[in-house]
Amino acid sequence: MNTYKIAAIPADGIGPEVISAGLRVLEALAAREGSFRFEVESFDWGSDYYKARGEMMPADGLDRLQPFDAIYFGAVGAPDVPDHITLWGLRLPICQGFDQYANVRPTRILPGIKAPLADVGPGDLDWVIVRENSEGEYSGAGGRVHRGLPEEVATEVSVFTRVGVERIIRYAFKLAQSRPRRLLTVVTKSNAQRHGMVMWDEIAAEVAEDFPDVAWDKMLVDAMTTRMVLKPRSLDTIVATNLHADVLSDLAGALAGSLGVAPTANIDPERRYPSMFEPIHGSAFDITGKGIANPVASFWTAAQMLEHLGEDAAAARLMEAVEQVCEAGVMTPDVGGTATTDEVTDAVVNAIRGKND
Repeated sequence: MNTYKIAAIPADGIGPEVISAGLRVLEALAAREGSFRFEVESFDWGSDYYKARGEMMPADGLDRLQPFDAIYFGAVGAPDVPDHITLWGLRLPICQGFDQYANVRPTRILPGIKAPLADVGPGDLDWVIVRENSEGEYSGAGGRVHRGLPEEVATEVSVFTRVGVERIIRYAFKLAQSRPRRLLTVVTKSNAQRHGMVMWDEIAAEVAEDFPDVAWDKMLVDAMTTRMVLKPRSLDTIVATNLHADVLSDLAGALAGSLGVAPTANIDPERRYPSMFEPIHGSAFDITGKGIANPVASFWTAAQMLEHLGEDAAAARLMEAVEQVCEAGVMTPDVGGTATTDEVTDAVVNAIRGKND
């Protein structure tokens, strides 16, 4: 029997609620499959930890996470802690410290969920957005001088390296190659950003030569938002910079019905370090403690984690259970339902236990 060591970091807001739900579902899967089990250790890092200790996680945090097979992350952010502190204090140090350079965000309309686009339903919108996750606009390069004075200057420097761009585009081509449509769209803004973005375009054309069986095109990011809304069936796999893909994936989640169902995987494809799996909906303090947080994104990203661990059958079983429950109308209010977090979780656990019996 395989034993997987999972580091759970519930963190802030609804994070503890959806991670608790996800761990229940994973335990049900492990019991059903019988071929693997989980050893879970939880870490109390996050905004409360910061308010008590002045840091989002301890200085040796990465060293403590290194031995794990995967990291299951909730959400980070709190109304009384500046966003740049929460993000740069916890999530980004893990992503960058473990070189999780491929951020993979699948999007599709689940059965039973009404999406906002007219005449677009399950099967019409089935995308995977690949986000460069280690540099670009979130490299942290830049600074501020003359603070508080009229001549104050702030610079935010986007850093694009050939190795960083090539490896994410190559990852995206391989992913597109593995999907039925074998179609990739490369998103940049090379008409206005004539250095880094033009290099993206050039590298994409170079890498494409190694994948003659993948059809590809390129879009400017502003035009891409229009295409996602007006021609969703024309897209499949998408690759973009750190910032551009961050924005596009939130749009994708909304077009699929709710950010509450949107997952993400922060992957080190070379498997030198543990990869991290999280829902993208954020900490949602407006509904924290109300028992109505949508756990579907945490279930979907748990399926991504299972796939990364090589448990494809269990991942498929989990997604079948999620789709069965959604189609039956057991959903939280953000997607038009009346169920609580616990009721959705109970339904998914029961579907897992009863599948193929």
